[in-house]
This record gives sequence, C-alpha cells and structure tokens, in this order.
Amino acid sequence: MTDHAPAASDGADAHHGPSDLTFIKTAGVLAVLTAIEVWLSYSGLSASIFVPILLVVMVLKFFTVVLVFMHIKYDAKIFGRLFYMGLFLAIFVYVAALATFHFFSS
Repeated sequence: MTDHAPAASDGADAHHGPSDLTFIKTAGVLAVLTAIEVWLSYSGLSASIFVPILLVVMVLKFFTVVLVFMHIKYDAKIFGRLFYMGLFLAIFVYVAALATFHFFSS
C-alpha cells in the first residue's frame, strides 16, 4: 500500500491565508462601514444622494468580505474576476431597476 499523506517538503505546513490579526482588523473595518450605513439611514439625506453613497459603502463591504473572509485574495485570479463580474452585474441590474421606477428623478 502507498501512503497518501503529504510530505513535509510540499508545503503542507505552510500558512496560506490571512492571520488572526487580519481578521480582527477586517471586522473593525466592517463595523465602521456598518456604522456609516446606519448613520446614513438616520441622516435625512435625499434619496438622490443617499442611494449612491450607500451603494459605494455596500461595494466596499462586499470587497472586504470577499477578499478576506472568502480568501479570494489568496486564491487563483479567476475566482476574483468571477466575483467582480457578479458584483458589477448586480449593481447594473439594481440601478436599471431603480431607473425603471423613476427613482432618481425625485
């Protein structure tokens, strides 16, 4: 029988991915971005200003979660490109739906 356990020389013990400190910093950044979203919702800004700012904050949170918590930053580039395409498609569909309902004309 052959043993299928990885040899020590093939990098099985190497650390691949973010450190614990990176996760803690990322959680702090996400908490700040969430606080900005909550502040925006109570700020009384008009919808023509509120929605674009909220979309920018949403995109920042999306990138942060995908890159760090989903390890896209440490995986093959194709996975990152697929997530970016999905994000831009979602934003396009969302803005198109809002435009259909004349959301930005108020």
